[in-house]
Amino acid sequence: MEEVSADIRVEVGAPELSSEASSKVVQEEELEGKVDGLSLDEPQEAAKKKKKKSKSKKKKEPPQQTDPPSIPVAELFASGEFPEGEIQEYKDDNLWRTTSEEKRELERLEKPIYNSVRQAAEVHRQVRKYIRQILKPGMLMTDLCETLENTVRKLISENGLQAGIAFPTGCSLNWVAAHWTPNTGDKTVLQYDDVMKLDFGTHIDGRIVDCAFTVAFNPMFNPLLEASREATNTGIKEAGIDVRLCDVGAAIQEVMESYEVEINGKVFQVKSIRNLNGHSIGPYQIHAGKSVPIVKGGEQTKMEEGEFYAIETFGSTGKGYVREDLECSHYMKNFDVGHIPLRLPRAKNCWQQLIKISLHWLSADVIWIALEKLNI
Repeated sequence: MEEVSADIRVEVGAPELSSEASSKVVQEEELEGKVDGLSLDEPQEAAKKKKKKSKSKKKKEPPQQTDPPSIPVAELFASGEFPEGEIQEYKDDNLWRTTSEEKRELERLEKPIYNSVRQAAEVHRQVRKYIRQILKPGMLMTDLCETLENTVRKLISENGLQAGIAFPTGCSLNWVAAHWTPNTGDKTVLQYDDVMKLDFGTHIDGRIVDCAFTVAFNPMFNPLLEASREATNTGIKEAGIDVRLCDVGAAIQEVMESYEVEINGKVFQVKSIRNLNGHSIGPYQIHAGKSVPIVKGGEQTKMEEGEFYAIETFGSTGKGYVREDLECSHYMKNFDVGHIPLRLPRAKNCWQQLIKISLHWLSADVIWIALEKLNI
C-alpha cells in the first residue's frame, strides 16, 4: 500500500479587535424663500430638494468580490482594517496578559504588523475558497497552479517585495507529503482517487501567511483528512507564549494517532510523520529557525512572545517517515548568505536580477524564464 498523507496549516492571529462603521444622520433645514417681501411656502419643492441632497450624500457601499475573484482585497476594505482569523485566548498562567493594561498597550503597538498579516490572510482565504470551487478530477496540475497564483497576484496587488506570492505553490499528490510542484512541461492530471495537499503562501511587506489544505474527492479518505484537521486544531490550542514545542508535538500526535481509515477494505491507523514539522516564520523568512514537532519527545525550546508560527500536521497511512525523492521544483536562496564574489559582469547582472525578483521564493521554472529574458 502506498503512503498517503495530508496536512493542514493554520496561522494564529492576535487578540480580536472589532471595527464598526458608523453612520451619520444629516438633518436638513426647512427651506424658506422670500420674493419682494412675500414669504413663499413650497413644501413639495423643498421635499424634492431634500431628497436629492440626501441621496447625493448617501454613503457608497463597499464593492463586492466578483466570481471569479478579481478585485484586490485592499479595495474591498477601504478602511484599511482587515478581518481577523480565529482567536485563541490565553490559558493557565498567561491569563494576566489579557487583564494587564501594559500588555494590552504593547498589543496595540503591534497592530500595523497584525494588519499586514490579516491582509495577506484575507487574500489567502478568498483564493482558497475560489480554488475549492473549481477543483475537479481531470484538471492539469500546471493549469491549477497557474490559476491559483494568478488569482493571488490579482487579489494581493502584487508589487515585488511589498506584496505577492510568498513561496512556490505545492500540490503534492498521494505518497508525496510536501514540496512538489509540476515543473514546466509536466502533464500530471488530478485524479478522483488522489489525495492532494495544496500549499501556497501570501505576504504583505514580508509578513508571510503559510497555509495549506488537503483535497480528496473520494469520501473513503475523509477520516484521514479529519485526523489531520483535528490534530492541527489541537496544535493551535496548545500553542502560546512560554509553551514548550515538545508539548505541542505530543498533543498533536495523541489526536492524530487516535484515528483510523479504511482503504479498499483494509484498516490503517493514521500516523504522524515524525520527520516533518511546523516552523516559526520571520519577516521575509519562511523558516525562521524553530521547528514545531508533530510527535512527542522533541526539544524543550519554548515559544516566545511576538513570534509567528505555522502549525503543520501530516497524517499518513504508511510508516510515518518521509525521504527526499523525485525532481526538485522548489529553490530558495540562503537567507543568511553574504557577499557573492562574482567576477564576470554577466554573472553579476544575473545574480542582481535574481535577487531583485526574490529568488528565495521562486520555483525552478520561473527562474529559468527569468534567465531566458536576461539572455544568459
